[in-house]
Amino acid sequence: MSERCDYDVLIIGGGQAGIPLARGLAEAGKRVALAERKDLGGSCVNFGCTPTKAAVASARVAHLARRGAEYGLRIPAVEIDFPAVIERARRIAAVSRASHDRAFAAAANPTLFRGQARLEGRAGEGFRVRIGERAVMAHEVVLDTGTRSVIPPIEGLKEIPYVHAGNWLELTTLPSHLAVIGAGAIGLEMAQFYRRMGSRVTVIEFNPHIAGHEDADVADALQKILTAEEIEFRLATSVDTIAARDDAVVLRLGPEGKSELRASHVFVATGRKGNTDDLGLESVGVATLKQGIVQVDERLATSVKGIWAAGDIRGGPQFTHTAWDDYRILLSQLAGDGARTTERVVPYAIFTDPELGRVGLTESEARRAGHEIKVGRFDMGDSGKAYEIGEDQGMIKVVIDRHSNLIIGAAVLAAEGAELVHGYIDLMNAKAPYTVMREAVYIHPTLAEAIQSAVSEV
Repeated sequence: MSERCDYDVLIIGGGQAGIPLARGLAEAGKRVALAERKDLGGSCVNFGCTPTKAAVASARVAHLARRGAEYGLRIPAVEIDFPAVIERARRIAAVSRASHDRAFAAAANPTLFRGQARLEGRAGEGFRVRIGERAVMAHEVVLDTGTRSVIPPIEGLKEIPYVHAGNWLELTTLPSHLAVIGAGAIGLEMAQFYRRMGSRVTVIEFNPHIAGHEDADVADALQKILTAEEIEFRLATSVDTIAARDDAVVLRLGPEGKSELRASHVFVATGRKGNTDDLGLESVGVATLKQGIVQVDERLATSVKGIWAAGDIRGGPQFTHTAWDDYRILLSQLAGDGARTTERVVPYAIFTDPELGRVGLTESEARRAGHEIKVGRFDMGDSGKAYEIGEDQGMIKVVIDRHSNLIIGAAVLAAEGAELVHGYIDLMNAKAPYTVMREAVYIHPTLAEAIQSAVSEV
């Protein structure tokens, strides 16, 4: 190793891969530095998972209170204190962020640098990186700079104060009518949140159904639930122009701007792009893909030896739990036996209410891939526990390889769907046939019985 290197490993970005990796490498005896230009914790802590789930929890309490009569309760009125809801979400995010700050303040290794980091080229056997006004040299570099909202090139959009995943906590006034552009996970979760807070909400989606990755039957079931809460949907529709007019925002909707939607606010949820345009990747030749994603192999190595990428910028599934697993892969590669790779079963969830837990292939994906399959379906209305607790909306769909009897995909649209899907995840990781679950004894009455019932319907 070159003596000129100040650090064995420099990590750029303090997200859900970078922070545990810095600590793990330091514990393994490496000299480690982490550079973060703003707040530790990444998108999850600062504006994603942590505050959004806190806000969604407030919305669920309001929703249940409005349903009090269904449970034999007299709740005369539900009053929303929207600034207090946002402040609670901010406070919970701040607590998580502060715990990271304290941990780094108490440690001599890893070293935390505050400031924008930028690669400036090679330095002997390592790399030169500028962090603010300071120049450091590191033998290896890990990129963990995350993503930001894609802002589509809609005429007039940049002329209005639009809301997106990165700034929604700054909005402390409840929109009277929110137009959400995009019906993916972020768009749907925030649409339901604002609707339950009391906003009128219209979701606009270019595709013919919401939750575009899902099979149409699953997406339609979710849309039906959200429509019952009076969320409006404009599907197979584009936004041609946006303009402020009087006290409203006017959206001209396609095709050819033939219809008009007047709203008070616009929330943009049309995808994510990598925070890589200001990293100086060109100074060392790191290859990138579209939307600023860094090209990596199954070991998370980039096209340049000694530079690695983790978290959302490395392409593939962009979730906090995959970023955390990236840390385990890189710890294995940089300080372990090099055995861990991105060969993994990756689940995810859309945290609407009910939740949509998803793992593996959809039915349509499985058929396109040439699998011979059998499919099990279960309606949550047939679940005893779901009916008893008044949470009987949704469905479960499980896709099984006909020859091996292995589960290759599942969708659980149900109360606690993000928890229930783990039953399928465990079988997939164990490479165990679905019959193991079918023949097991489950506690009655539980929601978990439903995932067993779905495989019993195969």
